[in-house]
Amino acid sequence: MSTASAAPRMFDADISGRIFDLRLLKRLFAWLAPQKRRLLISTVLVMITAVLQVLLPVVLSLVVIDHLLMGTQQSGIPDLGLVAFTEGLAATFAVHPLVAACLLYGIIQLAIAVTGHWHRVTLADAVIDGLADLRRAVFAHLARLPASFWDRVAVGRVTTRVTNDVESLYDLLRGLGALVGELVPFFVALSIMLAVDAKLTLALLAFAPVLAGFTFAFRLLSRELYRRARQSLSLLNQQLQENLSGLTVVQLHGREDENLARYTATNTRHRRNETRGMRLETLYGAINDSLGSLALALVLWLGGLAVFEDALTLGAVVLFTRYIDMLFSPIVALGEQYNQLFRAMASGERIFQALDWREPMTEPAVPATLPARLDGAIRIEGLTFAYPGGEPVLEDVSLTVPAGSTLALVGPTGSGKSTLVRLLPRLYEVPAAAIFIDDIDVNAIPSRELRRRIGIVLQDFHVFSGSILDNITLNDPAIDRQRAIAAAENVGANGFIEALPQGYDTPLAERGRNLSQGQRQLLAFARVLAADPEILILDEATASIDPESERLIQQALTRLTSNRTSIIIAHRLATVTDADAVAVLVNGRIEAAGVHADLLERSPTYARLHSMQFQEL
Repeated sequence: MSTASAAPRMFDADISGRIFDLRLLKRLFAWLAPQKRRLLISTVLVMITAVLQVLLPVVLSLVVIDHLLMGTQQSGIPDLGLVAFTEGLAATFAVHPLVAACLLYGIIQLAIAVTGHWHRVTLADAVIDGLADLRRAVFAHLARLPASFWDRVAVGRVTTRVTNDVESLYDLLRGLGALVGELVPFFVALSIMLAVDAKLTLALLAFAPVLAGFTFAFRLLSRELYRRARQSLSLLNQQLQENLSGLTVVQLHGREDENLARYTATNTRHRRNETRGMRLETLYGAINDSLGSLALALVLWLGGLAVFEDALTLGAVVLFTRYIDMLFSPIVALGEQYNQLFRAMASGERIFQALDWREPMTEPAVPATLPARLDGAIRIEGLTFAYPGGEPVLEDVSLTVPAGSTLALVGPTGSGKSTLVRLLPRLYEVPAAAIFIDDIDVNAIPSRELRRRIGIVLQDFHVFSGSILDNITLNDPAIDRQRAIAAAENVGANGFIEALPQGYDTPLAERGRNLSQGQRQLLAFARVLAADPEILILDEATASIDPESERLIQQALTRLTSNRTSIIIAHRLATVTDADAVAVLVNGRIEAAGVHADLLERSPTYARLHSMQFQEL
């Protein structure tokens, strides 16, 4: 799946909702290919279990009731050799044939328990491992999608695909294994019943189309309900994620009741869909039970008459009563799998849509060869950029940042500063021949390699679960403990870190809430310094720093930017005036560029910002 058009597609727009898609099933089973040995073992085990389940009623009815209790001589009724086996067992162990029959019944029942449990465990292990690989692949792919994707798609909807949708596939595959266990007894039991009494068997089979009709009608009615339930659940997850992530904002603005009302409305819709589905399931179950009872009554009536007429043995009637479930269970199971198949098809399509999703982020066919260390000279020529479906954010921007120098970007809110610095590491698709690093077009550099050479510190610094040290190294094997500590010392973060209970091994709360905003920003500086990139970008990284932390940051900035090309978006006077050059960005265009003193005279915007102590208009 690719995005050929300039207009962005909706993430859910291409879901077809087809009941059966062979291509999709093939892709799903391809993920289970490494588990084929265990799947084969599971299939053999379920078939053994199914055959043993057919033998149990034969032991009870034909061996115990007819042969041992009633003394009926078998005449053409297939006992599968169990009568002779029971007699041989009794002779071998010198016990009464009834004891031997009970022993045989117990052995078969125990074998069913063992093989059935072995089958379920083997199947579950194989499916779980296969889908774990699929979930890992989806996560890895989503993690590599560019920022343009996440600008449009809610995280909660994606979360549903990686969690709930994969679980739906698990239910489908496990159900298919159970279906095999229903079909084998059906055919074996049907063969035996036809051999015992064809008329009674055909009379029972008359219930099959009735049950199949009810099942088909139920699945048609439930299909739309389950589709709506999946959509409402996805929206529930989205709203839950948004509210929990922004809980502080919600509480500060007193939005608890309003957000709860929105969540309750969505939850009510979801509950309504689930409740309707449950009621439909309950009605369907009642119909199944009623048809089963009617079939049992038919067997007792017709079979009883045949017994009185000596046309059928009592054991044969009992055998028919035990086989009723084996005749009807596959129809019910097929109906259940029809519904599960529909849900799984939707889930599979959503998962593979995510796995196949391509944003227009082109990687070079022949990557440029980079030196071990870049000089870091940046050249921007006539850059014009617009977000998909929007107006241009940057127009004809041209800038030059010599290697090792510092450029400060200033301008009103919405002037395009953050967009410009996000284009340098190609978080968005960059026009050809617009941005160069050491005279190399950034489009000729693989995105991962490019981002390794550019360190970015954002105002909203993200803290991961783990320790202080983990958040500095990001588990990069190239950054050892000594290097991480040295980076923290260089940016002045060592003081507050060593004051923590466990120092660098102190675990951080969710989103780093056991650190102040200033401490999190110092940690961000330590992280980027430990990575030692050739180019440094600070996007309002000191905007939320308190005066004491700002003093430490300003001291660290000199060391941080030394021998490193830097672009700083900042509103602090000291940061801007210390830069080698300043560029003023207004409405996506460069109004003026130069040094601080010259810009006070040449740029009205810069002069106004300067007079307001560089606070944003």
